[in-house]
Amino acid sequence: MSVVPTRPGVRPPGQVRLYCFPYSGAGASAYRRWGESLPAGVEVVPVELPGRETRFGEPPFDRMGPLVEALGRELPIPEGAPFALFGHSLGALVAFELARRVRRSSGALPVHLFVSACRAPHLPRRHPAVYDLPEPAFRDALRAIGGTPGEILENEELMEIVGPVIRADYAVCDTYRYVPDEPLDCPLSAFGALDDPIVAPSELEGWKEHTRGPFRLRLLPGGHLFLREQRNLILRALTTDLSPCFSEAAAGRDSS
Repeated sequence: MSVVPTRPGVRPPGQVRLYCFPYSGAGASAYRRWGESLPAGVEVVPVELPGRETRFGEPPFDRMGPLVEALGRELPIPEGAPFALFGHSLGALVAFELARRVRRSSGALPVHLFVSACRAPHLPRRHPAVYDLPEPAFRDALRAIGGTPGEILENEELMEIVGPVIRADYAVCDTYRYVPDEPLDCPLSAFGALDDPIVAPSELEGWKEHTRGPFRLRLLPGGHLFLREQRNLILRALTTDLSPCFSEAAAGRDSS
């Protein structure tokens, strides 16, 4: 079962390749236009996971370990070239575990890890598991959590299509168990929302335990899916945090 990125094709390859991982139930289209707003030194690669959008016919992963192993084998992370990782909610955990997997396999590290709307992985869960609830209770839980768009939850036809993917994604999160390891030697930026009922600011602060590099926390207006409403603020922050990386790459190219 392959995991391959969707290449947006809106700009030529840049000096920093930014892999973007979606939240539960979402696909690569969540990041479809990001490449238009970031500097030319950043190549955006939205990752399409099985079970959604262009990979609808493939069964989704329901456990973190196999998902990250597949990503580590099959994502085209170029050896020796700078790359960064961004993930929102479920995608943040995937990005974090992928960074650790790449470090174990090759010693490589992202030039920057961005995590959004996700508690630090070592912290205890505040919410009970929902992935194995009967269908009516599962949908009620999704409404209470607030992490699934209402236009999906209230559309019976859509839920029949994407409901199994959402359940599988929640299974990835609900069964996830953090395994202690050394902190990452790269900068780490966390994003959160002031009105997120799922992730508290203190839980975002916990991410600083997972890096020996600089840590920065940004709190933005909105709820758990602030990724959609605060897109421009997030992109400006990514530009700021990544600018040293592609500036150094450009300087090196000019001097050669």
